[in-house]
This record gives sequence, C-alpha cells and structure tokens, in this order.
Amino acid sequence: MSKIAVIGAGFSGLSAAAYLGAAGHEVHVFEKNSTAGGRARQLHTQEGYTFDMGPSWYWMPDVFEKFFGDFGFNVSDLYQLDLLDPSFEVVFPRNEKMSIPENYGELRKLFEETESGSAAKLDKFMEEAQYKYEQGMERLVYMPGISIGEFMDIDLIKGALRLQVFSSFSKHVRKYFSNPKLISLMEFPVLFLGAMPQDTPALYSLMNYAGLKLGTWYPQGGFGSVITAMVNVAKKQGVSLHYDAPVQEILTSGKSIRGIKVYNEEISFDAVVAAADYQHVEEKLLPQEFRNYGGKFWEKKTFAPSSLIYYLGISERIPELEHHTLFFDEDLFDHSVEIYKKPQWPKKPLFYVCCPSSTDASVAPAGHENLFLLMPLAPGLKDEEATREKFFKIMIKRLEKQIGRSISHKIDYKKSYCVSDFISDYNSYKGNAYGLANTLQQTAILKPSIRNRKLKNLFYAGQLTVPGPGVPPSLISGKIAAEQVLKELKKKKYEVTV
Repeated sequence: MSKIAVIGAGFSGLSAAAYLGAAGHEVHVFEKNSTAGGRARQLHTQEGYTFDMGPSWYWMPDVFEKFFGDFGFNVSDLYQLDLLDPSFEVVFPRNEKMSIPENYGELRKLFEETESGSAAKLDKFMEEAQYKYEQGMERLVYMPGISIGEFMDIDLIKGALRLQVFSSFSKHVRKYFSNPKLISLMEFPVLFLGAMPQDTPALYSLMNYAGLKLGTWYPQGGFGSVITAMVNVAKKQGVSLHYDAPVQEILTSGKSIRGIKVYNEEISFDAVVAAADYQHVEEKLLPQEFRNYGGKFWEKKTFAPSSLIYYLGISERIPELEHHTLFFDEDLFDHSVEIYKKPQWPKKPLFYVCCPSSTDASVAPAGHENLFLLMPLAPGLKDEEATREKFFKIMIKRLEKQIGRSISHKIDYKKSYCVSDFISDYNSYKGNAYGLANTLQQTAILKPSIRNRKLKNLFYAGQLTVPGPGVPPSLISGKIAAEQVLKELKKKKYEVTV
C-alpha cells in the first residue's frame, strides 16, 4: 500500500482520491478552504439562504452515474435528481422570451414555429451531435493525452471527419439554422467552454445534445448534495480529508516527489495528485527546475471566462422566473469579443439568472427567493466594488424589466463574487472561473500534461488539463489522473521486485 496526497477537494480531487482509495492506498486530501467542493462550495447565510457558489447546470447525467457506479452506487442512492421542464428560458431583444421544453417532440415544434423546416434540420443536427457525444464521452475524454498514439484507433480514425474537430462550431450551426434566436440558442453552451463560437471546434455540438436531448437536471439541495455524496463515497474508500490545509510546498528528491509541506510540517508521500490550479502548483509549490511550464506558456494560453456573480436573497416569491434564464437580449458576438479578443468589461453584457428556489424549497426561507446572477467576463480584469455595483444595476434593471416589476427593494441578502475572489479562494490564474478554453490549439495532447515530465510521481487533475472545463470533465480528469498514478506505482513496485 502506498501513501498518496491529493491537493484540492474539488470535483477532480475528490474523484482522484476515491479511485485511489478504492485501489487500496492510503489517501489524504488537503483543501485550503474550510469545506470541500472547490468552485462548487455552498454559501449558507444567517438569513436562511443556501447558495451554490459555482456550478448550477447539471448536464451529462450519465457521467455522474458512471462515476458513482464505479463504487457500487446509483445516483438515486445518494441524492434526489429532478428533470427540469422547461429546461431553461432565453430572453431575447424586445423582451421576447423562448421557453425550452424538456420533451424533444415539443422542442421540434418550437424550432419549426420559429423557422420553417428547422425541425427536420434539428433531427439531423442532433443525430450528428449524438455520435460526437457517444464517441467523445465514451472514448476521447478518458484519454490521458500523453501520446499521439492514443488516437491511433482505426474506428476513431474512420470517424474523425464526423467528429469535426477541425471545423468551426459557428459555421456548423449556420449550416442548419438561419434564425438569430435559434443560432443564439445553439451557440450559448460554448460561451462557457472558453472561446468564441467561431474558434470552437464543431465537435462541441455534443454539448447541444447533452443539454437539449439528455435534459437539464437539478440535484435537490443544490450541487452541494453532489459534493456531499462524493465526500461520503471517498470516505468509504478510506480517504482522509484535511480542511483549512493549504499546501505550502511540494518536496522533491532527485526525480521524484518525497512529500509535501503543510501546517509547516513535512509529510512523506509516495505520489501526489495536484488537483488545485495547475499554474499555481507549478509557480508557487515547485522549484523552477521541476515545472512543466513557465510564465510565458500560461500568458499565451486562451482561458475560459471569469465571472461577476451576485448571490441575492429576495423577500418575496418571483413566479415569473423559471429555474434557469439566459438573458440574450444583447449581442452575443460583441460580448464574446470583449471576453476573448479585446478583454474589457462589456458594454452591453449577456448574463444568466438562476432561481433554484423555484425548484427547491430548502434553499430559501418560506416566501423568499434565492437568485444567482452571473455575467461572464474576461479573466484578469480589475474588479473594484464600484465596477461590480455598476454591472449589478445593469443586470437587475433588465431582470426587473423582464418580470415586469421592481424587486430591488426586496433584497434582504446580497453578496458579490468576481475575479479577485477566484484568485484568493482558489489560486485561480487571472481569476478564471472555468479553466482552459476548448480551442483546437488546446485540445487533447495540446492541453497541459497530466503528468509532470521531470518528477515521475507527480500528476495533475482539473480543468486546466485533460479533458477540459466543466463538472463532468473534472470528474473524469480525476479518474484519468488516478489511473496514471496507479500505473506509476505498479511500475515502481515491479522495478523494486526486479
């Protein structure tokens, strides 16, 4: 049995720890914050609100089922999962609203009513997207991205053209649809993948299949319920979790890790999985000679957005709001340029409103509403309080216009979260919220390596390495990292035996 340290108790860290514990090793997770979850932590207020601080879209339920299934559980054993209907709503210019039904037949009708002939085109689009999803989520995302040889699979090569890795997502959508509303609806998921639709591979139409065909779900109690389930599963595998325990240094000896420094103490370990921010781990915890990448490498990389978030408690119900509402009443292209091409605070931002209390009474006091407002923006921006407040007023004014009444005077809890908070709480590079962008130049083996190339028993997990940003990919990243650790430990045991 080996002793393994995992740095970070987010989705990827808990995932890696659970798999390593299940393999019979002594596993210790060190988390700098006081609770598990990373970006998926929850905020509990004295007023009786429970806010998911980060992820709020539960897509790709099969990935969660697969993870928990690896340890003998069904999701239903651990938390209640509800299918949302409508999946979400989209607000367009002139306060026009489109409600996206959960039922695919109803979705076809909506498309046909919006653009004649688009129902049949949607079928074709989804047929291709399903193929990408099944190939991508069953095979591609589980590859460690260490060698080009991983992709020398004859079936994968035959299907390469259908995966459309080298085609533009934006052009792909416009092959099928011309109505601006439908285009915005199909393009919105990639806004959070970290690149403009024009620069995102058409492979990621798999996200449309995930969201529009597999449905949008909600775990009762919020994403904290998922984290609690993961913590319990990890503990059942013998994993020990240590909170308020920021790792100060990764200790080396020759070409190997010998341990970590935490609590001002040196603790010996046989391997380390760094599931904290990749750049922080290399820049702050490792001597320069053992880093995979230098500062210039990270400067050149394209990052997914940061966010301005407001957690709001409202002292009355808002029946006009569904669980998820996307405000696309301004131009998506212009906002994307201000995130990715000319980083600046947006002139006319798009934003998103989550109202989980419309589905879950436990997250707000009786008669109250829990709101989460999120505006994506470029990482690395200065976020003074006055700037945050300026954009809060923009968002709340447009929200009030959409529901047809004022709610500002009903706010009884208000907290903002932005770039500097992502940096201080998660050591996030430039305050990014979602990790590394899924561009062609940052896909598969072109992502930061899951292995340290100079220290044979140091591995990385999370949204800055394979397979990429998002909750399901982070779960998978932990599993990939764990598999690489186990291979290295097996190799070491063999060498010692020989």
